[in-house]
Amino acid sequence: MQYDVTVVGGGPAGLSAAIVLARSLRSVLVVDAGEPRNAPSPAAHNVLGHEGIAPHDLLARGRSEAVGYGVEFRNDRVHEIDRASGDFAVTFADGESVRTRRIVLATGVVDELPDVPGLRDEWGHRVLHCPYCHGWEVRGTRVGVLGTSPGSVHQTLLFQQIAGETTLFRHDMDGLDTDTAERLAALGVRIVDARVDRIETSGAALDLLLGSGEAVSVDALVVAPHIVPRAELFTRLGGAVALHPSGMAHIPTGVMGATDVAGVWAVGNVTDPGATVAAAAAAGVQAGAAVNLDLVTDAADRAVQEMRATPRT
Repeated sequence: MQYDVTVVGGGPAGLSAAIVLARSLRSVLVVDAGEPRNAPSPAAHNVLGHEGIAPHDLLARGRSEAVGYGVEFRNDRVHEIDRASGDFAVTFADGESVRTRRIVLATGVVDELPDVPGLRDEWGHRVLHCPYCHGWEVRGTRVGVLGTSPGSVHQTLLFQQIAGETTLFRHDMDGLDTDTAERLAALGVRIVDARVDRIETSGAALDLLLGSGEAVSVDALVVAPHIVPRAELFTRLGGAVALHPSGMAHIPTGVMGATDVAGVWAVGNVTDPGATVAAAAAAGVQAGAAVNLDLVTDAADRAVQEMRATPRT
């Protein structure tokens, strides 16, 4: 089977790229392992016209739209991508393969959570990470921040503007410098110099059991997961990951998602770990347009070469 474009990943970025390409009459295959990053969350926010939609409902609508334009789907994992006579061979877990002219990587990231018992059970519900994704839902409540890195101070500053009261549990963080401690104190942030040993649910609250023996109840806990890009296919194609300005690893891209590997584009959280659903979808639209233009330009160049090679009568 031969496709113009294979999109690896069926989230908002990958689906948006696929729809743009299919609307330009490109043959498109989307390969999706069915592991969206925001699956634990009950709602996606800041998605214009779809505020609060369940993530799985948003993806189902996107798939339906893509199918309507002729996009094909394969619920599978890509095992390998190899160069094949100028194109690519995409091989799946069962050994079956297809050929494709261009690749769009929308493989996303994995959120590795701090190793605190009870934390993962509430991830996406009462254990949160983004004030823009979840802040409204916890406004005016007791919000705790689990200190794991200097970025936890950034989270504390953002959430204290929304919360009723905010507590920073230093946990694994180094000591706060004088200026930072003074700033947090001026904003009314409580600082607890103790590790969180485990988290238990208590009705609508979370009980944080500390190494000091104390228990502190909060309504929501903010964490900063270690974000790992799903970039293995990219690196095996010869690409290299880089550090995002945020300090997180990502696939670096140029204009409209182009990578430094010829014929390969990347979009979504694998290129920008902090991209929201709407931002990832927008990046997918741009990348889809860029890939189509690349194919159009390639076809025009080939047509010129053929015309020049044809003897004139």
